[in-house]
Amino acid sequence: MLNIQLSRGMTSLTLLGAASAAACVTTLYFVGQARVAEAQTPHPVQLATPLATTVLSAEEFADSPAAFARDGTLKSRETLIGLVTEMGANSSDAANSLKALYDAELVDPRRVRAGLRVNANFQGDTEEDARLVSLSFSNEAGKQILSKRMSDGNFMPVVLTAHTMPEVRTVSGTITTSIYESALAQGAHDQQVVDYASILGYDVDFQRDIHPGDKFEIVYEEMVDERGNRVRSGDVLYASLNGRTLDKGYYRFTPDDDGEPDYFDRNGESATRFLMKTPINGARLSSTFGYRRHPISGYNKLHKGTDFAARTGTPVYAAGHGTVERSSRYGGYGNYVRIQHANGYETAYAHLSKYGPGIRAGKRVRQGDIIGYVGSTGASTGPHLHYEVLVKGQQVNAMALKLPTGRKLAETPDILEAFTETRDEIDAQRFSAEAPEGGLIMSSYEAPPAP
Repeated sequence: MLNIQLSRGMTSLTLLGAASAAACVTTLYFVGQARVAEAQTPHPVQLATPLATTVLSAEEFADSPAAFARDGTLKSRETLIGLVTEMGANSSDAANSLKALYDAELVDPRRVRAGLRVNANFQGDTEEDARLVSLSFSNEAGKQILSKRMSDGNFMPVVLTAHTMPEVRTVSGTITTSIYESALAQGAHDQQVVDYASILGYDVDFQRDIHPGDKFEIVYEEMVDERGNRVRSGDVLYASLNGRTLDKGYYRFTPDDDGEPDYFDRNGESATRFLMKTPINGARLSSTFGYRRHPISGYNKLHKGTDFAARTGTPVYAAGHGTVERSSRYGGYGNYVRIQHANGYETAYAHLSKYGPGIRAGKRVRQGDIIGYVGSTGASTGPHLHYEVLVKGQQVNAMALKLPTGRKLAETPDILEAFTETRDEIDAQRFSAEAPEGGLIMSSYEAPPAP
């Protein structure tokens, strides 16, 4: 099924393929006009616009028969109109086809980037007299923007959205070098690994707590089109690690009282903690809390935080909900952010290259918000994050701190019952087939609806 939206107050139309389009019932929506009409479509569909009436047959919604088609890629410093002209369109057709998209605010010519792929279809007996009949490109997963020549010669902007459905997949196996390499080798994508790290990030220091031989499992949704082609990543439904230092598994569930998706263990206890153990992804633990020889002064001195070595520009996240107390230059700390949390806790982030969007004193932040980026400002010998946790004004070892847990669903029995049903549905999928070691399970199992 292909959902087609005609922009700028045209209509919204669902097609069941070109062959069956003429037999379907279509609802025509006129955005910006106070009327809605329904029409049977065994005959051409009549689309009213504020300026004119265009008669559009079902065949015109399908791909136009083309004498030839060309693909092009936008180069650095090249304009869209220059690319479309170079692909074979005359200057008038190139301008008019793009103008339809600009007027509909589907494309901002100032924001297009090099690498954008464009497809153009032409009709005509020869390439010399061929005319442009459609121009299209994708602006996001599962969505295509089309400028289509209509029967009156004008171009109409159309948004084509592929009908997608969730397909549940499972990757599991034994870690050899890293979870990232092991998961990708089995068919997972970057997004699943990032989500997995985020779910388990409250319990696991991925630099020290992961060992060869540990076992992992990720159950996730992938959105696929009707042909089974992957369109985009969906949600992780279950994530677990069974290893030397941790044996944990978490299920995705959205309590109906607050509508916030979260991850819970088998007993309904949230994976979320009061503070994140490490407020940065992909970093190497380079220095721990405690006495050490200072790399600049050369004296033994108490190192009051934890250092994470990472590339300049790596995002740094707020370890918990709170209010920014300070966002400024602070002596040897360089660019520095300190956040006040509940119950006398504070966190501090030093040597930043720059601050996150809108980060300033007094701003409320949520756990996981970007508050800055790794740098080497102040007394620093290289790019890293210096991270501190303070309790009632005193720095403490963040890696050894026992932090309060998140929500416990057992406190609300009706929600715990709903969670148990969701948990059992995910488990049914997990155990519906036995995958070989390091294998990939794919299923059409109808997963719980994403929030």
